[in-house]
Amino acid sequence: MGKIIQSGECENRRPSWGYEARATLLLALPLIAGQVGQMLMGVADTVMIGHVGVVPLAASTFANTLVMVPLLFGIGLLTSISIRVSQGRGGERHDKVKDAMRHGTWLALALGVLAVAVLLGLVPVLGRFGQAEEVVASAPVYLMLVACSLVPGFVSMAWKNFADALSRPWPPFWILMAGVGMNIFLNWLLIFGNWGFPALGLEGAGWATLMARCAVVLGLYLWITRSARVREWSPKRWWGLWKGNEFRGLLGLGIPIGLQLVAEVGAFAAGSLMIGSMGVIALAAHQVALTCASTSFMIPLGVAMAITVRMGEASGGGSTARQRIILLGGWIYGLIFTGISMVLFIVFGGWIAARIVTDPEVIELATGLLVIAGVFQLVDGSQVISSSGLRGLGDVKVPAWLGIFAYWGVAVPSGAYLAFSRDLGAHGVWWGLALGLGTAALTLGTRAWWMAGVKK
Repeated sequence: MGKIIQSGECENRRPSWGYEARATLLLALPLIAGQVGQMLMGVADTVMIGHVGVVPLAASTFANTLVMVPLLFGIGLLTSISIRVSQGRGGERHDKVKDAMRHGTWLALALGVLAVAVLLGLVPVLGRFGQAEEVVASAPVYLMLVACSLVPGFVSMAWKNFADALSRPWPPFWILMAGVGMNIFLNWLLIFGNWGFPALGLEGAGWATLMARCAVVLGLYLWITRSARVREWSPKRWWGLWKGNEFRGLLGLGIPIGLQLVAEVGAFAAGSLMIGSMGVIALAAHQVALTCASTSFMIPLGVAMAITVRMGEASGGGSTARQRIILLGGWIYGLIFTGISMVLFIVFGGWIAARIVTDPEVIELATGLLVIAGVFQLVDGSQVISSSGLRGLGDVKVPAWLGIFAYWGVAVPSGAYLAFSRDLGAHGVWWGLALGLGTAALTLGTRAWWMAGVKK
């Protein structure tokens, strides 16, 4: 893998479909594995909390819905590190890479502290979100613990983006896997009270997430500061030499991406709140289906992250001829992976739901929602790969507006109409989300193909 991704090698090579497809896949595989690993932490929580009861599961869904908005904004904002590092690496600019890493770390810390303050401020008003009383009563401690875990979570995200853009994804992957294993073990201890630990239930899951994320950021720090291959691109001074234009550059790229992701996750959050008003059974089924859909989405997301890096390198090295080849390869991989998950959800949805929860009503509703999730897997994968290709080219503002229109101009209104005016309930919300994702796939895909062919 190292041979394929050496900086500058691709830029000196005549564009080749086979070579570019292979290079994208080799970079995407560890990124896919890393994203799936990250999701396993959430899946482990869902499965283990689901065995405690429906109310704790619904409470975790409610809390995670609130956390998801700052989390997704942070993911978008910190994507700017990948863009700056990959473009700097493509142009052999060590100084730009080091600046992006140093300023990105400070940005991650500041964002984490701000997110904690905002989420803690919501605790006194949780009852105003229209959820069941027992759900609101169970959520505050878990919400506070998961909110605090965003600080190490954002820092580790920044450092992982740095490593991915240097095409060094495997060490972070193994560190993240160790964190997932630690989270599952701590869940086993703290949720159920094994080995003499107190049985904390939902609160135990929150403590496990916080401790596992702290361990991950420590592991990444030790690797970055000790790896010779990474250290040459890392800043020697982490806490000084601030440059206002570097912060502005990261924010100029990251804020539109963050807003686009918030528009998408906000639409899903709105869907969760609409479904939450339908009762505990509906909300629990929604969480099961959303967990499955989000987990499978990590595969095209990993491909999309590889596309961002590779498009950034091609753009930074001035190789316009490669850009459409790279983008087309990403679309094909996305179609293959999402096609497989679509079949699995449609054919085995009931079996999958029964592996997560035991309540018959929840399983029945979740099975129907997974059929819809299977349908929108195709367009969801396409839109995230198109968006990521545009990010690698530094095109972030227009895609943000296209995303906002797709999710809030199409997905949320149509979901509300189908759910309440047409009496389709939770199914209607999910069909509305599918329609919004389809709109995003069409508009972003068209722009990505056009921008990939523009000479700079």
